[in-house]
Amino acid sequence: EPTAGTYVRYDAEAMLAVLCLEAHRAGSLVIGEDLGTVEPGVRDTLARRGILGTSVLWFERDWADGARPLAPEEWRPGALATATTHDLPPTAARFTGDDVILRERLGLLSVPYEEERARAAAELREWLDRLGELRLLPEGPEDEEGVIRAVHRFLLRTPAALTGIWLPDTVGDRRPQNLPGT
Repeated sequence: EPTAGTYVRYDAEAMLAVLCLEAHRAGSLVIGEDLGTVEPGVRDTLARRGILGTSVLWFERDWADGARPLAPEEWRPGALATATTHDLPPTAARFTGDDVILRERLGLLSVPYEEERARAAAELREWLDRLGELRLLPEGPEDEEGVIRAVHRFLLRTPAALTGIWLPDTVGDRRPQNLPGT
């Protein structure tokens, strides 16, 4: 049962110190997954240690201003900017709504299908509007490939230290790599 998990506590400062030391020795960059479920102060701690965060398109909103999608210049520089992750649907699946269809088929929706479909469509429309404002969308009817390209051109306009491109997005794959809750 996915909801039966727990968090294990450990000496975070000691673990981060070892991580940073080993990354320095290897000449590596460390990227932390600081999405959603992190405790207050985690992002500041990671930044203080030189660890990049992760900024995912669908989550980058101004929550104090009606949850509007952030303009590219509002994104944080100390992060990896990406459209999706292994735990989220590929961009093509979000564009087509296939992600909602799959979660409904697997019984993973916490609200009725039509409600989730409407929520997802509204979220997509907000991002398409943002991409349109920036003249990143192709002329004419919206097409899957054009939207995926526009999303990644948007990411390149952010001040993020790195831009990540999810391999399934490069080929328009709609299948999720991992589906949390299954």
